[in-house]
Amino acid sequence: MSAQALVCLAPGTEETEAVTTIDLLVRAGIKVTTASVAPDGDLKIVCSRGVKLLADAPLVEVADGDFDIVVLPGGLKGAECFRDSPLLVETVRQFHLSGRIVAAICAAAGTVLVPHELFPIGNMTGFPGLKDTIPEGQWQDKRVVWDPRVNLLTSQGPGTAIDFALKIIDLLVSREKAHEVSQQLVLAAGIYSFRDYQ
Repeated sequence: MSAQALVCLAPGTEETEAVTTIDLLVRAGIKVTTASVAPDGDLKIVCSRGVKLLADAPLVEVADGDFDIVVLPGGLKGAECFRDSPLLVETVRQFHLSGRIVAAICAAAGTVLVPHELFPIGNMTGFPGLKDTIPEGQWQDKRVVWDPRVNLLTSQGPGTAIDFALKIIDLLVSREKAHEVSQQLVLAAGIYSFRDYQ
């Protein structure tokens, strides 16, 4: 059975981070379900730059699904919506407690994970402009940070979304599959090589 990912979306989600991650995971054969965390349950999500995405289902209908990872794209308004959703916070808590992977990019780590103390232990990164939202002892200034102690993956922003998605593929499928997907994308040599990332 192929790996399954739950990607959460909310009004104000950063579209590059969301779509890039979804696209790469699908290329790797991972089954992706997108869930709306909009307060009214609307499946049509207007992202941070006005791009409209259509979620597969409201989070309440899919939160208990058999997923291997939950992905939280950034975008400050979207991350604030995640933070203020008791269902989203409890969903992330259950993923963490069951040993499944939690992945957050850009504003999501400091805006969602930290205030709710979901990862009191765990190295993480986020959008550099929001560095002060992450405890100094946990912050790492890297494009992608994977902490296997707590199964937490974090990344910095739209420009690191490909790195972020390739690391998810590496974790859920294999490093070889991540390499295969990276070749499909014609990545520029020297910008990022997931093979060099530990």
